[in-house]
Amino acid sequence: MSIKIAIPTPLRQFAGGNSEVEVEAATAGDALLELTSAYSGLRQHLYNEQGNLRNFINIYVGDEDIRHLDGPATPVANNETIMIVPSIAGGSSTATARAGDTLPELSNAEIARYSRHLLLPEVGLEGQKKLKNARVLTIGTGGLGSPLGLYLAAAGVGTIGVVDFDVVDESNLHRQIIHGTKDVGRPKIESATERILDINPNTKVEQYETRLTSQNALELFREFDVIVDGTDNFPTRYLVNDACVLTGKPNVYGSISRFEGQATVFWAEKGACYRCLYPEPPPPGLVPSCAEGGVLGVLPGIVGTIQATETLKVILGAEGILLNRLLLFDAWTMAFRQLKLRKEPNCPVCGDNATQKDLIDYEEFCGLKGPAVKEPELEEITASELDSWFKGNVDFQLVDVREAHEYEIARIPGSKLIPLGEVVNRICELDKTKTTVVQCKGGVRSAKAIGFLKDAGFAGRLINLKGGIGAWSDEVDSSVPKY
Repeated sequence: MSIKIAIPTPLRQFAGGNSEVEVEAATAGDALLELTSAYSGLRQHLYNEQGNLRNFINIYVGDEDIRHLDGPATPVANNETIMIVPSIAGGSSTATARAGDTLPELSNAEIARYSRHLLLPEVGLEGQKKLKNARVLTIGTGGLGSPLGLYLAAAGVGTIGVVDFDVVDESNLHRQIIHGTKDVGRPKIESATERILDINPNTKVEQYETRLTSQNALELFREFDVIVDGTDNFPTRYLVNDACVLTGKPNVYGSISRFEGQATVFWAEKGACYRCLYPEPPPPGLVPSCAEGGVLGVLPGIVGTIQATETLKVILGAEGILLNRLLLFDAWTMAFRQLKLRKEPNCPVCGDNATQKDLIDYEEFCGLKGPAVKEPELEEITASELDSWFKGNVDFQLVDVREAHEYEIARIPGSKLIPLGEVVNRICELDKTKTTVVQCKGGVRSAKAIGFLKDAGFAGRLINLKGGIGAWSDEVDSSVPKY
């Protein structure tokens, strides 16, 4: 039977750039084995060392996760599509019904400001009072946090808490629309607050210029009605989820990568949590960040606006919130799809016999510290040292593992382009008698490429360019553009 497998954008570089691959198979497991046989670079992303599907990769047949069907043995029909959904860093009652609360009245000026809301029976005067009474905590003021802050304030949410400790960088401005050119170098929390108050001076902004941690999350979350996750890393995502479960708060979730986004509402009291969908995080460095993989500037605006919409619906007590439904959006094909989420009975945080009763060390949980696995030693060279090799006519080869479109933006003279997804299949193009320096944008993909080459049996000396082409621009040749 002919089966189509939809490849998400973060993994397309390991599948020949294809968004869809057609294979012959009768089950989901067979289809994935056919896929990874044709594209060996995908295997480590889908399977662990024991040959089992990884916990941070979900496989859907139709709109059902195969974990809730027959697993890899799940049968597939002719011309059916299998979805690979990787992790990328409702109800009728309102989330703002705090005990003893009396909803605030609206002034005549507020009635005029929110008049288009008041004309909607689903909102009306009562609903607008709920919005004014609501306390929403947004984690981050970046790509997702920008539309969140703007639209929640414009809608009349009474109190918006903002957690962020970063400063505005020029590279943020193509997607983080709450900040402007004049704000470069300024704390994001300051420029975001200024813009929110300009949108709606009736909104109160509570600033938390700090990193969200296991020590402050529970106390902070208890003071708010809805938590909105606008983070960009896995430790904070798991921290936000667990803190929401332990405090009983709804978690309005959104994530983005390249051209694709995800959104849902995790609410353990009413359904699945983030850990039900992704029990474990991916290994460090396996999933590219926006800085490494890129992101279409408008994408976080779309996903963040969906998060803002769901936040308002949670506050208003709407029945149609994205509860137990994962919304997938592909901006490149302009396609939306919904997949079912199910509460995992054995979830350690929200399951029937939950074993985790407090927050943990999420850096360690995500493998970013601790004694878990000792990484093999990686030989590195600085950009200045590499420049001296060029000048001293040292015999070596320089391999650039970025994508072709990045190579067009900036390159180091004398480098050979072999994109990361092709490096193992093109290993024969490398001279194993020469020292090989491997380079990318910042040093992450090149380190990964070295690991791939070693696993494939490449016997030559491999050295990682520390800091990548960005360091070359900083230390050697400032005419090379930074991006």
